[in-house]
Amino acid sequence: MHKDSNQRASVLQHVSQNIRRLRHAADLSQTALAEKSGVSRRMLVAIEAGEKNVSLTTLDRIAEALDVAFSDLIQAPDNRDPSRINELAWTGVHSGSKAVLLASSKASREVELWEWRLEPGEVYPSEADADGWSEQLYVLQGCLTLLIEDQAYRLAAGEFFTFASNRMHAYRNDGEVAVRFVRNVVI
Repeated sequence: MHKDSNQRASVLQHVSQNIRRLRHAADLSQTALAEKSGVSRRMLVAIEAGEKNVSLTTLDRIAEALDVAFSDLIQAPDNRDPSRINELAWTGVHSGSKAVLLASSKASREVELWEWRLEPGEVYPSEADADGWSEQLYVLQGCLTLLIEDQAYRLAAGEFFTFASNRMHAYRNDGEVAVRFVRNVVI
């Protein structure tokens, strides 16, 4: 499950620490990063101080200017696993509105977005994909059994999983109700 909206303050801290650390690693001043990203220096100062609730678009621009992934900005500094990010990235004005970045994968060509439904007892065996391919799954309803080679993972509604798909894998519904899930194929 993803983190609650009360985690927003810690994510602002992550963003603040990560931007500062990555800016220093790139040997950029705040002014230079502002010019390179198109984000005002004043806003960068506020973001690095942890005082600014920044838009996702602004973070994208900063990440691009630093030549890093978006996830590198919002992920906890001590957590470098892109397959298990699970960080609240945005909260809305209305209670309950939010965006949570669950996982990230590098793509060399494209990402396919699939909606799947497996009825009880259904199984879909998949061949191993090419090296470098990965999949991201998010279960919407029911319980999905993901088989990767000889290991089984049970994913309930609200859970997600990311894996390198260059191994034999299958999707199975061992439950009593249909399972619905979203599948991203990262190519």
